[in-house]
Amino acid sequence: MTKRFGDFVAVDGVSLAIAPGEFLTLLGASGSGKTTTLRMIAGFDQPTAGEIWMEGQSIHLLPPNKRNVNTVFQNYALFPHMSVWDNVAYGLKMRRVAKAEIAERVGQVLEMVHLEQLARRAPRQLSGGQQQRVALARALVNRPKVLLLDEPLGALDLKLRKEMQLELKHLQTQVGITFVYVTHDQEEALTMSNRIALMRAGRIEQAGTPQEIYDRPATKYVADFIGETNLLSAQVRAVAGDRAILDVEGQTIDAPVPASGSVPAAGSQVWLSVRPEVMAILRDGESPPGHNVLVGTVQEGLYAGSLTRLRLRLAGGTSLVLHVAPTGTAVAPGQQVRIGWPAARGVCLAE
Repeated sequence: MTKRFGDFVAVDGVSLAIAPGEFLTLLGASGSGKTTTLRMIAGFDQPTAGEIWMEGQSIHLLPPNKRNVNTVFQNYALFPHMSVWDNVAYGLKMRRVAKAEIAERVGQVLEMVHLEQLARRAPRQLSGGQQQRVALARALVNRPKVLLLDEPLGALDLKLRKEMQLELKHLQTQVGITFVYVTHDQEEALTMSNRIALMRAGRIEQAGTPQEIYDRPATKYVADFIGETNLLSAQVRAVAGDRAILDVEGQTIDAPVPASGSVPAAGSQVWLSVRPEVMAILRDGESPPGHNVLVGTVQEGLYAGSLTRLRLRLAGGTSLVLHVAPTGTAVAPGQQVRIGWPAARGVCLAE
């Protein structure tokens, strides 16, 4: 699919297959094209080029009300003059569903989202999390094949958002409906999704499971966007199969080459991505097999509850961040230490 607004290309040749019952997240920064992609699936925007098919049927020319999809927005858009029950029942009434069936389906979906005791309340009498559940119930009661969610948790505070992430994932598993979810929050995407499509400048930079995206980023952009990582400038000494031998400030480093990324050539400049939590401070004389080792000087340590963030500097001036347990090896600013990590836990990324 491609979508242009005048000379601006919002979505640039995106191709994606979404499996039945999958929880797929479109992740990306503002302007990456994720919401425009969602709006084209919903029918609110028409593709400039390309097609959308669902269950063997072309739907990209159908109006929104003729597609078997429902959308949940960030602002919920509840009717303030209606009760919770009437908000949820509204779509069924518009479709002239029989009263007995409306009562049964609304009752089922309110029980599913744990709001059956609040059915007669007005939206203003509900918390943000409860209003979010009403919006979900209103969409689910229509039994769509696909539920589209456009940053639905963005208006909630941090604690409630984390609670709703788990509830939403549990609900999706329970009902078995395909969810397509839009967010810029990487932690939200990692927590909830079966698969993530990370978008950048209207294109999919990488698609895969949360673990694949996190542990095996295909590009420097993906490594830097998802979670925290150390990106070290390196030069390729040799490439053998899916492994690269690198030079990092004069030290020999072994790293995998991502299967979905471009393979670097010997002599080329690359990036080595290593997550802070896979690195550890080694004791004197310790040299675990299959580990890479660098030497750095401790700059500072920042206590963060469940971990301490250590910032170190290599001899060539490169900065590193390590996550260590607060009860781990005690180090002080200015102390020189040896840093090690399993070679398989880094990744070599072409420039």
